[in-house]
Amino acid sequence: MIPVVGVEDREVAVLGLGRSGLSAARAIRAGGGVPICWDDGDEGRARAESEGFELRDLTRGGAFEGVAELVVSPGIPHLYPKPHPVIAGAMAAGIPVDNDIGLFFRSVGDGADGLPKVIAVTGSNGKSTTSALIAHILSEGGRSVQLAGNIGRGVLDLDPPGDGDVVVLELSSYQTELARALTPDVAVFTNLSPDHLDRHGGMGGYFAAKRRLFSEGGPDRAVIGVDEDEGRFLANQMAEGLGDDRLIRISVERKLPGPGWTVVARKGFLAEWRKARQVGSIDLRDIKGLPGSHNHQNACCAYAACRALGLSPKGIEAAMHSFAGLPHRSQLVAERGGVRFVNDSKATNVDAAGKALQAFDKIRWIAGGLGKEGGVAALEPYLVSVVKAYLIGHSARDFAVQLTGVASEVCDTMEVAVARAAAEAEPGEVVLLAPAAASFDQYPNFEKRGEDFTRLVNALR
Repeated sequence: MIPVVGVEDREVAVLGLGRSGLSAARAIRAGGGVPICWDDGDEGRARAESEGFELRDLTRGGAFEGVAELVVSPGIPHLYPKPHPVIAGAMAAGIPVDNDIGLFFRSVGDGADGLPKVIAVTGSNGKSTTSALIAHILSEGGRSVQLAGNIGRGVLDLDPPGDGDVVVLELSSYQTELARALTPDVAVFTNLSPDHLDRHGGMGGYFAAKRRLFSEGGPDRAVIGVDEDEGRFLANQMAEGLGDDRLIRISVERKLPGPGWTVVARKGFLAEWRKARQVGSIDLRDIKGLPGSHNHQNACCAYAACRALGLSPKGIEAAMHSFAGLPHRSQLVAERGGVRFVNDSKATNVDAAGKALQAFDKIRWIAGGLGKEGGVAALEPYLVSVVKAYLIGHSARDFAVQLTGVASEVCDTMEVAVARAAAEAEPGEVVLLAPAAASFDQYPNFEKRGEDFTRLVNALR
């Protein structure tokens, strides 16, 4: 656990008592503070009470008397569509609002064991794979590393890192938007596509939330994907402050001009360029844990972040070959009779699903769930490899209407979809779960959806 600094003998309110909230409460108590806890649900309050935390209904008048600050869990709206009543009350009372990420950055390295290195990864797609790949490469290279944030452990649950240790954080827009301190040594921006727009008041607010990772204190080095306008804009803004030796631009679409530091992947080959000279390369095509151009972008980002910490190209390449990938992210579940079954349940939006569809040929595509605005119409350019779509969940029929250029079947449930796709698949084809939709109509989260797919595939006869 990392004790929070600056809270000794002060009351700190904690709203939301899930993983990050309870972790924050424990770390505040470890730092000598007095956590005042509240959750809208009985279950959350019961968890806090079982650990001896004080409960106070923060929705009532006068609840913030004596409170120094409010710490909020990431799933709770603090601005759009409208602030949670507790957050609105804190802001009206002039109480600072923060989250566990902000507490982490103000507290890490405060002890006597020296300063660790912190790599923070944000973006719309690829954050989890990039973060896990960075941690894997560092670990294989002999570095002491911990992985946390939106993946793995809560940030304040980490062991206090010492001098030379590395902490790798995956950070969502919910986390970067609210944190009052963001000071990583290396900040990574993978890409940007529309997502969570209701929580950020539109695309501009969503990008602004991501951009805060590069502006609230600022990183020592930045790795920025520049295949979208927002990434090019961000790199342009960071260039003067960081210079050519501390800004690394990433692309999987084209060779990048200029004398700066770039990492590009084209036709499956990664190349690192500095001052117009190629200084490193990796053949990504045979790395089983990183299939497709979207994973090649993840590989470029991870490569650049690890090079920024001084690892060698050969060491990075060796570690990439032993990377097994993450569950629910282009995960090879099984191969039966020449048919591969791939679980990409994390593809909850059309951009992520489009990247998955480009990674394979001859696809039996399982899609659907709780569709997002626009449905799957934007996926039309990526359907050339789809033999047939098997549609499930709330938006199955809407998706069927939109998929005019490909054969489709409304299956409603995962069980039916897996059975039908497996029965019709031929050797050399891929049965791919890439839903392009949220899971909440049939599953509590994308992990449970992916686990159900995996269970059904493993049960096939």
